[in-house]
Amino acid sequence: MMTSTIFLSLLLALLLCVQSEITLIQPEAETGHPGGSLSLTCKTSGFNLGSSSMYWIRQVPGQGLEWIVYYYSSSSNNYAPAIKDRFTASKDTSNNIFALEMRSVKIDDTAIYYCAIPHRAGLGSMGEPLIFGAGTQLTVEPGQKSIVKPKLSAFYPPKSSSKDAVQAAVCLASDFFPKDISLQLAFGDKPKANVTRPSVLKPD
Repeated sequence: MMTSTIFLSLLLALLLCVQSEITLIQPEAETGHPGGSLSLTCKTSGFNLGSSSMYWIRQVPGQGLEWIVYYYSSSSNNYAPAIKDRFTASKDTSNNIFALEMRSVKIDDTAIYYCAIPHRAGLGSMGEPLIFGAGTQLTVEPGQKSIVKPKLSAFYPPKSSSKDAVQAAVCLASDFFPKDISLQLAFGDKPKANVTRPSVLKPD
């Protein structure tokens, strides 16, 4: 009987340990453009998100870890000067999601972003060991221009009475993107000619 009681106690303790295992799940990668907005998310389990302190920490390529957000609630939080007034943390306790809304992002914001919680879930304190999520690689890169169809202008030579005269027609393509272009020229019933040329326009 004593053996059974000890066994059940150990089993219960093991189950409680499994149930209380802290997990922080983050998307592997996100992409943004300068001046744009995006949101990073951290799906949590194994603890009470509403009553726990949370952190956002990032690592810029070639540099060490940089604390950027401490967040307990909308009235109890702290932001690093580099991102203050641009980034806002929040908790969605109904879905157990800790989020970071990012506005007016810069190329310098490119980094791996980690959500983290104190080793002892709860209020925690600065300097206490943290449990980290796997991190989200955020890449902020210049946006690509949309494809712009060229404006075409055709210039034809004056008619000549000479059968041996060499005549040339000119087709001008302008205001297009990307810089390379392929044109198909057709003159009456003559075979069409395909012409591919790099743009003479300088890219922005």
